[in-house]
Amino acid sequence: MTLDALTLDTPYLDLDPLFYDPTDPTPLKNPYLISFNPDAAELIGLSSDAGTDDRLVGLLNGTFTPEGAKPFAMCYAGHQFGMFVPRLGDGRAINLGKSGTWNLQLKGSGETLYSRMGDGRAVLRSSVREYLMSEAMHHLGIPTTRALALIGSETKVVRERLERGAVVLRMSPTWVRIGTFEYFYYKEEHDKLEPLADYVIAESYPHLKGEEDAYFLMFAEVVERTARLLAQWQSVGFNHGVMNTDNMSMGGLTIDYGPYAMLDDYDISFICNHTDTHGRYGFGQQPHVAYWNLSMLAEALSPIVSKERMEKKLDDYGSVYTQTYVEIMCAKMGLATVKEDDIILLKKMLTALQNSQADYTLFFRTLSRYDGDGKPLLDICVDREPVREWLAEYDARLLHEERSAEERHAAMLQTNPKYVLKNYMLQEAIKKAEKFDNSGVEDLLTIARNPFDELPQFERYAKATPNEHKNLKLSCSS
Repeated sequence: MTLDALTLDTPYLDLDPLFYDPTDPTPLKNPYLISFNPDAAELIGLSSDAGTDDRLVGLLNGTFTPEGAKPFAMCYAGHQFGMFVPRLGDGRAINLGKSGTWNLQLKGSGETLYSRMGDGRAVLRSSVREYLMSEAMHHLGIPTTRALALIGSETKVVRERLERGAVVLRMSPTWVRIGTFEYFYYKEEHDKLEPLADYVIAESYPHLKGEEDAYFLMFAEVVERTARLLAQWQSVGFNHGVMNTDNMSMGGLTIDYGPYAMLDDYDISFICNHTDTHGRYGFGQQPHVAYWNLSMLAEALSPIVSKERMEKKLDDYGSVYTQTYVEIMCAKMGLATVKEDDIILLKKMLTALQNSQADYTLFFRTLSRYDGDGKPLLDICVDREPVREWLAEYDARLLHEERSAEERHAAMLQTNPKYVLKNYMLQEAIKKAEKFDNSGVEDLLTIARNPFDELPQFERYAKATPNEHKNLKLSCSS
């Protein structure tokens, strides 16, 4: 399908006008294409030829409007760093409409009713980061938004310094957030909660439509999806950085990529957001914060669902998270089945990683070829002794595996990525893009789409993060 055949619909606009504000994008000056993602295009039926169509830049810049599109910004509230803010909304994102199951949204497309004191723009660096990381997370098997394309411009945007504006066209099965329900709950517009819940069910949980207990069942599925999502985040070493309730999806997927980071060395206390002075959203805190956010959702849904029942369901969050996390981590260790003592082995491994200062991704990729010779693993540790001691227990556990070493290695190499997009890699691509060189973005897009493959031309990205680039922190500013 070509761009001129793209048609959208806007079921969200069937809700009360309080839910949104009609808003047209404000075009950037002299826009140009930085990157096009054919995988995302395929999701909405667009051919790869769309990447060379001049209308693609117009689509992102708001000068080409597909048939059926009715641009609008969504209204929501949220708890930001634990403090409730009664009205937030899409301050720099404008929704175009829906193609099939995918909602298309322009991020950085200009002021909206909800911009508050902001300019409604996104800068190049943050747009590159979201564009690439959403694709990387998908290919790691983690539920996430996607991104169709990215444009830059000559529009000047003021942040900590003068930067160029950009727009990323991002796609999601849903853009409804926990904060959307909070908006109407705290505003005491409780009659709006049922229509919103009906919309979420139709969009994200259609199998619940018509069920007698649909609203509670919706909540239960959000709890379970979120628990599994957080287990995946922790297993791959992803730190979101800003887990406000307005950044948590009712579809249980990763949204709103801001000051995120993939772990360099394993550090349970790592904080990727330098705005987060108290560590609320540090790596090790994420599962707990997600639970707290779900408790805020339970409060917001309490006018239409029994709070006692939701609180009881929340008790399942920990067990779903733990079971999922342990299963994933045992697979990363090459264990075909989870035995009772494997949790102890896992805890000891994480302690050893913390104390050895080993690169998290490289450790597991190296472990994926472990044949009894510990030297390759010990060579990537600053302090070798903790891993040496753990390997003795790991060797004993492997004696109880029924798979051959070759079978174990093959499974682990498809479980433990060779490549993840670390912040220093993204910074390299951003610096090139700021000089109108898009090759770094394209290189990382290739890596993002092939995280488990051997890519000889990108071998340097599979090594431990250079010491001078470890533990980069970023701000919420974009």
